Amino acid sequence: MTVHAQPPTKEAALELLLKQGSSSASTLAALLGVSVQAMRRHLRSLQTDGLVQASTNQNGLGRPSNIWELTSKGQSHFNYGYEGFAVDLLSSLEANLSPEGLKVFLEKQVLEKGNLYKMQIGTGPIGKRMQKLVQLRKKDGHLSECHPSPDGVGWYINEFHCSMAKIAEQYPFVCDQELQIIRYAFPDCKVNRLKWRVESGNSCGFHIQPIHEHG
Repeated sequence: MTVHAQPPTKEAALELLLKQGSSSASTLAALLGVSVQAMRRHLRSLQTDGLVQASTNQNGLGRPSNIWELTSKGQSHFNYGYEGFAVDLLSSLEANLSPEGLKVFLEKQVLEKGNLYKMQIGTGPIGKRMQKLVQLRKKDGHLSECHPSPDGVGWYINEFHCSMAKIAEQYPFVCDQELQIIRYAFPDCKVNRLKWRVESGNSCGFHIQPIHEHG
């Protein structure tokens, strides 16, 4: 699948809708520093391209406003084109390997990827390592962001686009592999999944908390 790049403001609007799930034109305009009129033009253009859709929101007695969200095509805009191949590959492995053989194969892949992340992230303060993880996840097709936990203990990472999304719809167990990869990459931390996009919401969320330190 070929992904066609959008102009910067349109691309930023698509990314915000991916992260927030839905939004009004005025909110998007404020976040991106453009006029509401300009944002509405961008959204109508994206709607013509089939990337976004609007629903009417009646708030109080005033004029109804449009709430915008990504269409399925808009979600696919962030794909990198190899999901279909990966699904076919997993189907082939499932057909040709025993359940135990498939488990061993996947566990090996998880270990290799987790150790690669660990090596690339290196050592140091957890905040610095989290930023490196976000960059690595982005390279692997996961639109991610991280922030410190409000209580000052650990960090949260949210993944709004997952390169494994289509695969996870057919093979939910691959999400457990993703969790294990992060655990391998942060052996000195407790890593838990807080949100799972397969079940609900528009993102997957993880909490990463140091075992022997705070902050």
